[in-house]
Amino acid sequence: MLELSDPARVTAGFVLLAAITVTSGGWFLTRVIRGSVSATNFQKSFYRAGHAHAGVLIILGLVCLLLTEATELTGFLQWVSRTGVLVSAILMPAGFFLSALGRGRTRPNQLVVLLWIGALFLIAGLGACGLGLLLAQ
Repeated sequence: MLELSDPARVTAGFVLLAAITVTSGGWFLTRVIRGSVSATNFQKSFYRAGHAHAGVLIILGLVCLLLTEATELTGFLQWVSRTGVLVSAILMPAGFFLSALGRGRTRPNQLVVLLWIGALFLIAGLGACGLGLLLAQ
């Protein structure tokens, strides 16, 4: 049986409950695709990308959370390994959705920076988890 530390168990529980909100993004996306919500081609692309990134990064983040339990990481590196990808699962979709908001928008606004901050968390989380696994006894 897989034994999780309390922080990993609590984090996973909250993430699974929060993942329910991804369905609201899917519902919004179906409204955009059906034409119930007007959107430019740019906005449609960014909305699709935001929704896809949310789902994939949540799954990858949960995998990293579980794999971190098999490492000997502590402190900040353990936190980054356990939650870095999950933080990116918030920031990157937010960057896609929020930078595309606005009637008739054809280019991202300044909130596109959230994509790049999220990418940094993604790289840090994957790197910490991967190294932690390779260095584990």
